[in-house]
Amino acid sequence: MNWNAWWRLARMDKPIGTLLLLWPTLWALWLASRGHPSLSNLLVFSLGTLLMRSAGCVMNDIADRKVDPHVARTRLRPLASGEVSVKEALVLALLLSLLAFALVLTRNTLTLILSLPALFLAASYPLTKRFFPLPQAYLGIAFGFGIPMAFAAELGQVPGSAWILMLSNLCWTLAYDTEYAMVDREDDRPLGIHSTALLFGNRDVPLIMMFYGLCLLLLGWIGWHFHLGVFFYGGLCSAAGVAGFHYTLIRTRARAQCLRAFLHNTWFGAAIFGGILLSYAMG
Repeated sequence: MNWNAWWRLARMDKPIGTLLLLWPTLWALWLASRGHPSLSNLLVFSLGTLLMRSAGCVMNDIADRKVDPHVARTRLRPLASGEVSVKEALVLALLLSLLAFALVLTRNTLTLILSLPALFLAASYPLTKRFFPLPQAYLGIAFGFGIPMAFAAELGQVPGSAWILMLSNLCWTLAYDTEYAMVDREDDRPLGIHSTALLFGNRDVPLIMMFYGLCLLLLGWIGWHFHLGVFFYGGLCSAAGVAGFHYTLIRTRARAQCLRAFLHNTWFGAAIFGGILLSYAMG
């Protein structure tokens, strides 16, 4: 058994996806608890995020096993290169999903109920690239489901503000995953793979910046709603600076620079979390 290949198949060697899932979940935990999330929720959601992101990556590679060998960025992935069999990948996806579900079973009933559509979205996302022109929007919903789950775990309910926070995260996902899709645009076109990079065409860069702007605008409302202080808005300004830097990277649409912008998005999420954290710690 090739443990190194399994490790890479689950993307344990590339933490960016886990971080992009974890930051909005941490936003939600801190906001729902007014800055004092329970240690058990923090541990469960952090580990659950890692497990479900890895399970999602394995499911994605299973769905894309006939496409990945033809894409420059993905042709050396363990399943595409033949290092791991489809059967082994299915076993790994099931194992990771069951471990994540076992964690959810320790939370309240509402959190458990919300985990079911979250699992469905994660499992079905790879298929949307075959027929849906906006798969990044679908991914944004899937990536955002940790937000209502975090509120449910802390409060036993999901207030309207949680859905606004989820909408802000959807806008952020559309921004950064379009940057990611720009890397594969020329490979995806002949393969019939849908993406916002292909759908937006020459409008990709301005639309990415628009989505960053909408994300920040909605987060500004969140700050007002939760009575967050100057540190939070300082975090928003820092995130806006990160988005501005991304513009300088993606404006030429060079593959390497678009990938660099995508990977740099962890600092966008971290800036916002830092603002929330400091607002409660210093407030």
